[in-house]
Amino acid sequence: MSAPSASWKQVGIPGLRIRIRGVVQGVGFRPFIYRLAREHRLRGSVLNSPDGVVIEVAGTPEDLEAFIADIPERRPPLASITSLESEPVTLVSGEGFTIEPSQAGGTPTALIPPDIAVCDACLAELFDSSNRRYRYPFINCTDCGPRFTIIQGLPYDRPKTTMARFKMCSECQSEYDDPLNRRFHAQPNACPACGPRLMLSHARGGRIDCSDPIVESVWRVAAGDILAVKGIGGFHLAVDATNDQAVQRLRLRKHREEKPLALMARSLARVAEFCELSEEEARLLAGPEKPIVLLKERAARWGPIADSVAPGQATLGVMLPYTPLHALLLDSSLYAIVLTSGNLSEEPIAYQDGEARQRLRDVADVVLTHDRDIHRRADDSVVRVAAGGVRILRRARGYAPRPVALRRAVPSLLAVGAQLKSTICLTRGREAFLSPHIGNLDHLEAFGSFRSTVEHLRRALEIEPVAVVHDLHPDYLSTRWALEESGLPAVGVQHHHAHIAAVLAEHGVEDTVVGLSLDGTGFGIDGQVWGGEVLVADLRGFVRAAHIPYVPLLGGEAAVREPWRMALAWLYRIYGHELFELQIPLLAALDKDRARRLLDAQDSGLRWPLTSSCGRLFDAVAALCGVRMRASYEGQAAMELEGVAETAMGDAEEPPEVEPAKSRVLEIPADSIVRAVVSELTHGLSPGEVAARFHKRLANVLVATAASVARDSSLARVALGGGCFQNRILLTEVHRGLRNEGLEILAPSQVPANDGAIALGQAAVAAARMSS
Repeated sequence: MSAPSASWKQVGIPGLRIRIRGVVQGVGFRPFIYRLAREHRLRGSVLNSPDGVVIEVAGTPEDLEAFIADIPERRPPLASITSLESEPVTLVSGEGFTIEPSQAGGTPTALIPPDIAVCDACLAELFDSSNRRYRYPFINCTDCGPRFTIIQGLPYDRPKTTMARFKMCSECQSEYDDPLNRRFHAQPNACPACGPRLMLSHARGGRIDCSDPIVESVWRVAAGDILAVKGIGGFHLAVDATNDQAVQRLRLRKHREEKPLALMARSLARVAEFCELSEEEARLLAGPEKPIVLLKERAARWGPIADSVAPGQATLGVMLPYTPLHALLLDSSLYAIVLTSGNLSEEPIAYQDGEARQRLRDVADVVLTHDRDIHRRADDSVVRVAAGGVRILRRARGYAPRPVALRRAVPSLLAVGAQLKSTICLTRGREAFLSPHIGNLDHLEAFGSFRSTVEHLRRALEIEPVAVVHDLHPDYLSTRWALEESGLPAVGVQHHHAHIAAVLAEHGVEDTVVGLSLDGTGFGIDGQVWGGEVLVADLRGFVRAAHIPYVPLLGGEAAVREPWRMALAWLYRIYGHELFELQIPLLAALDKDRARRLLDAQDSGLRWPLTSSCGRLFDAVAALCGVRMRASYEGQAAMELEGVAETAMGDAEEPPEVEPAKSRVLEIPADSIVRAVVSELTHGLSPGEVAARFHKRLANVLVATAASVARDSSLARVALGGGCFQNRILLTEVHRGLRNEGLEILAPSQVPANDGAIALGQAAVAAARMSS
């Protein structure tokens, strides 16, 4: 604790010392305490410390009680409190209440605040021609602006941010020093006279002279150019979303042939012109995080969004402007823009000026940048609304690194996640810090980002882990780094157990549950590729109660890229060589000689890896229905099958019941599901109706199997984890079925269902094992 204010008289009086932990720095918490203390007629001080916010306060017992009760009830909108502790102390008497300088040293427990979208008050000033910050693209206050991406260390003060180089003018300094001003200690505070500035240049070098870089950028995008623009957490690539040729050129240069591209539109009213919009989806779009929200495209949309933005999809990923710069770009004649990560396909987003110029020089035509450095990259978050809740698909800007609150204190651990959708997790006491989305570690740039993220979070949070936790897959780069480079004792955790453990950790559950863990790939304890698992699990361990039957990955990894191979494997399992007599779309498009050679190779003893993957089952059905024979990105076949099913969900009849697996049988009856798909295709049902019935039938079987395992194990709760639960139809149908069975459902909401949550689950498992 720092020394009391020198202005106080040296007379001891009884008072309280209050320590508050959580997201309480950089969110206007100290001025809030200042105003609240004056309102309750209290004397004392407040300061930032590595331990959070520390308040020393004196007054009548009644005023102190009311003051403490008001703190959590009236806290600033961006603040969150994880603990509030008070103790009696003898304070030095003085007049009034003061805000003291931040305190360094000690054991840090403060949290790094996430980046927050521009607030309504700043937007009003941005477009007020009488305001001194009129059209200033870096306007912010304590309620909004960059946080995580500019912080170099804690406590969160300007000298420890990338804004340290900008000396505030007298007017900005006056705002910064005034506890009653909404810019009090807003660390990125600036104005046109003293703050960062924009610059427009050609992608291959050479500054573009213009009176207004934003107006010039808008003109060039409208003319069909590709614009690289520097945001809060990195560079994006922008094109006119109504210009099909521009979108196609962006795809070609970015090497992103078919994967959906995100859109940014100026307002909720504009979004509603081309997407269906529920009240909850509108709240997410306009909220302080402003993520990309997956929305159902209008069947007869009014807006002219190019078809090439999201080919083969029933949804569009849409966001609203979350920085003043974006708001200015969209305050123009542009209907909407594609705004996708500034990278080549699957690489991490570029975030440093030199790096962006090198990596994007052959992608962008022009570059709109500025001189406020980004210390840490952060991609856009992606969410959707499904099964009555918000489901995070990618946890990054606006959400990370806000911690997940754990049920009890755990050792300091570093969990390094999986290979795809990489994140890391660091634990500190009852907090689990999940990093922003890193990407696919198959790419060298992503692996470099993985390493730097580990170092940055360890340093910023001042956490020294006692062990490293990793996936069991020996070839994951995260696993190899943990075993060969981390220098820490290592703990291995099975992939699908980690999926379920992440859900348990989020919900604060330590008891045993039935876990439905469904994804594309995970290394099983038998050496095979798992992915369609029913587990009986707690945080310490699990038993595999049931699974989708094993089928071979015909051609190994090629089966992931070519779904027809998975369809062939399932058909051969069920029909043998008679499969070639079936009258279904797949057989009309299949190279039968090539297919026979694959099967002959298997029959002659070639051992392909076996998989129980639910994701590969989706791939197989997509190929059977003629939806997708080859995939250009992960999950494409399943996503397009979901899109086709969406068009027929209202018309599809309920499929007949399928006998569920018993926990002692250990096989989910997926054969009967595939037989039903073949039968319906043979009888002329449309691919959409077959896809819809497949989703419902699979959900019914999973629910029946989970309910059977729950009864046999005397359990009442089912946890849902794994990337297949990103599928809105599957999640909704499974959710409904389990509820009808009288079972309690634990589904992820704060963290993704996919591999983005693996690190959290790994940390939870390792902590539970160490405590036992």
